This record gives sequence, C-alpha cells and structure tokens, in this order.
Amino acid sequence: MIDNPLVSVQWLNEHLDNPNLVVLDGTINKTFDANLQQIPKARFFDIKLKFSDISGEFPSTFPSQEQFQEEARKLGINKNSTIVVYDDKGIYSSARVWWLFRAFGHFNVAVLDGGFPEWIKSGYPTEIMSGFKGETGDFEAKLQQGYMVFFEDVQKASAGKSHTIVDARSSGRFNGEVPEPRAGLRSGTIPNSMNLPFTDLLMHGVFKSEDDVKTLFAKVIETKDTPTIFSCGSGITACVLALGAEMSGYQNISVYDGSWTEWGSLVKE
Repeated sequence: MIDNPLVSVQWLNEHLDNPNLVVLDGTINKTFDANLQQIPKARFFDIKLKFSDISGEFPSTFPSQEQFQEEARKLGINKNSTIVVYDDKGIYSSARVWWLFRAFGHFNVAVLDGGFPEWIKSGYPTEIMSGFKGETGDFEAKLQQGYMVFFEDVQKASAGKSHTIVDARSSGRFNGEVPEPRAGLRSGTIPNSMNLPFTDLLMHGVFKSEDDVKTLFAKVIETKDTPTIFSCGSGITACVLALGAEMSGYQNISVYDGSWTEWGSLVKE
C-alpha cells in the first residue's frame, strides 16, 4: 500500500520488480510509438481515447464507471494493484490519472514526482515503448460522489459562494491577458473564483517543499475543511492542485470536469 499520493523516482526504482506494482504512463496527447522510451514495464494509459467519454462535447470528459473499469482491466489492473503514474512533462496529466482512480474508488495510487524527466535525470533504466500484452485484470470501479463536479454544480457553487473555486490556469489566462489556447474559446473566469497557477506548486516539474505548497494553498483556501472546487482549462491541471491539496491535508476537494472550456463555451460574457 502507498500511504502518500506522491512517490520519488528512487522509491519507484527500488519497488519496480514488485509483482503487485503497475506503472502507468499517463502522458496526454501521446500516441503509441515504438521509437519512444518508457519506464520499464510501464503501460500506456490513454486519457484521450480510452479513459474519456469521446462522445462528449468537451475534451477529456469524465468516463462512465463501466468504461473506466473495462479499460483498466485491459491494462491488467487488479483490485489489489499498487499504481504509480507518471507523464513526460514532470507533473501534468499524471495527476488527472491519479484523480480518476480515486474517483472510481481505487486509493492505492500515487504520482511519480518529477515524472519521466526526473527518472531520466536520475540515470534509471528505460525500455522501448510497447503495448501491454498481459492478462486481463479484475479491477472494479466504484464511483465516488463528490470527486468530480459538473456544470450545474459549479453554477450553484459560484452563485451561492458555497465553495472556494480555485483556477489552475496561468495568471495571464485567468486575467484575460493572453488568449485561450483552444480556438474560439473566450477569455474570462468563473465568477467568485481565485487563481493559483498549478506551475506555482512545481520547480522543474517536481513538487516544491511541503511547507512551500501549504503556504500557497493557505493564501487561497481558508481552512482545511473549506469546500473547494479546482478548475483549469479542461480538467487536467486542476488535478495537480487537487494533488497538492491532498498532500497538504485538505479534506473537502473536488475537480470541475469541464473547467473553463465548458464554462466559457456555455456561459456568455
């Protein structure tokens, strides 16, 4: 069992041969390529095509319980698997994978601090990317209430000020000083939201010290029990804030699945 939502590359290297360990490459917008390197025994967790509702109007839409369970089993994931997730940017989309597993009731999961760049930097071995060919797992998905929230939930929370809403986008995007990367999407913010760019939590793709992270959250969230919703552009980097908040002892946290892509599309200025 992993008792911390974040593990170091040293920890992973020491436990890599544990038969119960599943290492997932959660890099987003990655396609299978036999020329790419991966951490030994890693299995590609395809957020976009396998673990999102591809019929959804917005990117990376939360999948159904049935879809998540089926796709997790295809990766050989079991009910008792210990899961470590990484991505190729340091900490970016790996936090979304961590949050998805928790949202579906699997809590023995952690993010690799610094991801693949830190693994390479530390001189640990890699192998050529390969598709998973093992046995089907017996993973069971059990949807947990409150982990993921949706448009109507956020409408109520924003209007009623029942929750603190924290936006993980850059300050330039939050303040409308730079355009949104999604074509045609207006700039703006969810009313009554505050800004904590997810990059503020990191230094070279690795989490800053526990004290530094706690200090950042204390500036935007009143208490450890304050109901809080994390948002971003499309529900990916909001999960980095959720990871930092979990590490810092915050109890009552949710992620807005559609985030600004949905809000900015559905709510006109």
